[in-house]
Amino acid sequence: MLNNKKIIYSGMQPTGTPSLANYLGAIKNWVDLQDEDYCSIFAIVDLHALTIRHADGDLQRRVKSLYTLFLASGLDPEKSIIYCQSQVPAHAELAWILECYTYMGELSRMTQFKAKSQKNEDNINAGLFTYPVLMAADVLLYQTDLVPVGVDQLQHLELARDVAERFNGLYGNVFTVPEAYMGKIGAKVMSLQDPTKKMSKTESDNVNNVIYMLDEPDVITKKFKRALTDSENTVKFSESQPAVSNLLEIYSAASQTSISEAESFFDGKGYGFFKQAVAESVIELLKPVRERYADLSKNPDYVDALMKNGANRATELAGLTLAKAKESVGLLVL
Repeated sequence: MLNNKKIIYSGMQPTGTPSLANYLGAIKNWVDLQDEDYCSIFAIVDLHALTIRHADGDLQRRVKSLYTLFLASGLDPEKSIIYCQSQVPAHAELAWILECYTYMGELSRMTQFKAKSQKNEDNINAGLFTYPVLMAADVLLYQTDLVPVGVDQLQHLELARDVAERFNGLYGNVFTVPEAYMGKIGAKVMSLQDPTKKMSKTESDNVNNVIYMLDEPDVITKKFKRALTDSENTVKFSESQPAVSNLLEIYSAASQTSISEAESFFDGKGYGFFKQAVAESVIELLKPVRERYADLSKNPDYVDALMKNGANRATELAGLTLAKAKESVGLLVL
């Protein structure tokens, strides 16, 4: 704990401009967590992004853009530690130590390795296999108490818990064993063209699937106009209407109204009116973020200074845990 506050940790890969799903499901909730009784640590986990190839300069540009977008969204360096993972060498160092305490069988059961291998058949690298250990290092370095995770990341958190407990069983109380944060759940935002799939910032087959946080208002409007709807021609939240239900979920989250209130508002109105209203609610939601992002982008030195400060704070905190881990396994700590 820091100042008797529980530590909460989360991160995001710089693999593209965050989508509306990233904002409503994660970033917006992170901003709210800052004002609760936690020590919040948020990272751009760029080392994880190395499991796929990037053109020259793309990754650096994406890291700086994402950090700027974090600030524009309301993450406050005075309230939270906000940093870039690769600027804190302790992540990679602890990951190697933990790899020596993680079993091949555990990693081979990771479902995301199988899924990502299918998507990257020409680049099934060792990093894809071992990156859950790096995720464990990310969390354990900061003596994290709570980790906000979606269902697809629970398996990785369980691995981190297992490795921490194994290490502690051998060497004593070195790591805090993290727990899943089951607080406020962000909106579940699905693809606009296929509501059976999550909206993803790395979507490449159809740009109309995704609303990006920096999309211009006219682009947002066009994408919602093209959004898939259902055949019932009624605006109701139900399993039989997954496309309409997805749009209702988005409208509810963006306008801060309940689903039932939204259903009442759209009762008797057509899909054209409905989709236009959803678009307007999202445009209004993202407007201050885009404006703040534009302002911050004019002052890159300021953003770089905040990033450096965040890395320094993270390095100091991570170093305490790394020293304990190194001493435990017999490595020399100077």
